[in-house]
Amino acid sequence: MKNNIQYSIIYADIRPEITERLSLGILTIDQDRVKVYYSQKKLEIVKMLYTEKEYKAISAIVRKELRELASVEVLKYLTRYSNNLISFSPIQSIDKTQANINGEWLYKNYVYNAATA
Repeated sequence: MKNNIQYSIIYADIRPEITERLSLGILTIDQDRVKVYYSQKKLEIVKMLYTEKEYKAISAIVRKELRELASVEVLKYLTRYSNNLISFSPIQSIDKTQANINGEWLYKNYVYNAATA
C-alpha cells in the first residue's frame, strides 16, 4: 500500500434525479496525508447554479472541511453518504510509481482537463 495513492473525486450534484453532476476537485490520501485539490472556476459555476446558502455549504466543505478529515474511514463514510449537494466517487487506489502519479496529476486528469476538453 506504500506505493499506492488513494483518491476520491468530489462532485457538486446539479440534478441528482438524473445524476447530473460537476467534478469540483479531488481528494487524495497518500500515507495517511489528506490533500484536497479543487477548481476555483468550477466553484464559481456552482455559485451560479445554487442558492447562496447552498453555495456556501459546498464551498466550505471543499475549501475547509475536507482538509480536516480525521481518517480514511471518515472518507469512506462520506463516499456512501450524499446530501444531494455534494458527493464523492468511491475510493480508488492507483500505483503512484507508474508514470510518477501524484495528487496534482490526478487533479489535472480527472478534474481540470475535464473542464477544458
